Amino acid sequence: MSENTLVVNDKTEDAQGIVQTSMYCAMAAGIVPIPMFDFIAVTGIQLDMLRRLSNLYDIEFMQNKGKNILGALTGGGFSSSLSPILASSIKIIPFVGTTLGAVSMPIIAGASTYAVGKVFIQHFESGGTFLTFDPKAVKEFYAEQLKEGNSVAARTKPTA
Repeated sequence: MSENTLVVNDKTEDAQGIVQTSMYCAMAAGIVPIPMFDFIAVTGIQLDMLRRLSNLYDIEFMQNKGKNILGALTGGGFSSSLSPILASSIKIIPFVGTTLGAVSMPIIAGASTYAVGKVFIQHFESGGTFLTFDPKAVKEFYAEQLKEGNSVAARTKPTA
């Protein structure tokens, strides 16, 4: 079995539900037309997702470590670290910026949340904790999950 393969069990299914719900919440936060509010809200949603996943796997949640991990994981590359900030900041431009930000930020927020969640499911299922998490070791897996998350988020249709 490869390092990135998960054995699906009840915890895995519950964890995937947590990730999916968090992804939807992050996408909703991305629609908010207030620049930077969405970025801050998505970070809070991702931290709450990590707390919920750690509780599911009986791992001690460490909020400060979680914030550092999120920064290292999502800010690992120039384009991936600036995308949410640019998508949020573009909302400052009247009408056009709000429209562009409303279209791009939900997908970026959803994809990022999806990828973080998938990385932590794998990490916790393999016996890892916040103290043993190494963002460099999961960089490639995060990139794969971010790409998959973009597809999942793009297919997600908001409901009225």
